[in-house]
Order: sequence, then structure tokens, then C-alpha cells
Amino acid sequence: QVQLVESGGGLVQAGGSLRLSCAASGHTFSSYNMGWFRQAPGKEREFVAAINWSGGSIEYADSAKGRFTISRDNAKNTMYLQMNSLKPEDTAVYYCAARTLSGSFYAYWGQGTQVTVSS
Repeated sequence: QVQLVESGGGLVQAGGSLRLSCAASGHTFSSYNMGWFRQAPGKEREFVAAINWSGGSIEYADSAKGRFTISRDNAKNTMYLQMNSLKPEDTAVYYCAARTLSGSFYAYWGQGTQVTVSS
């Protein structure tokens, strides 16, 4: 199975940018479709963006469209989330997740990285 480790979170002012990374190990990275999720304090975890195994299919939550860009580098076993024009409401713990190509749900999760956007 795959192991996932997020990095790149931190404290940023509103309007700023951050790039999150998700490093995968333990199995062939290109065998997985990947996604980013986030959970703010007191709220349920929500979908942010997803990318298929080749990077040829991408989808975003409405809250991420036009500001966030998901990408992956299968040669480096890493997925990214470039976040621009950050808002205080983007403050959350961000998680990366993986699902097998035939899977219907995300079975593998990282430990999360905190993103805090100050106003």
C-alpha cells in the first residue's frame, strides 16, 4: 500500500500563496488517482481537488477554481497543490489522499499539514 506525507503548510497573509506537496512511497505512485481535502476547525472534511493517475483529468471544488492548481510528477512520486490568492476561509488542515484506479473511495491518507491564512 502507499504511504503519504504532506508538507508545505504554514502561516500566510491573505492574498498570499503556498505550495503543498504530497510525497508518496511504498507502491507505484502512478497506480493511484489522487486528491486534496481539507478540514477547518468545527467543520467536516471537504474535497478540494483531484487528479487522475496520468494528470490528464482534473477537477476542483468551486472554492478552489481559479485560485488553486493541482498537479503531479509521477517520476518524483509527488503531488502538488499550488494555492494562490489565499483567503482566511482557506484556513484548515490539508490532507492528501489516494485511491486505486478501480477504487471508489480514497483508502489512503496522509497526516495533514496546517494552512493558516491571516486577515
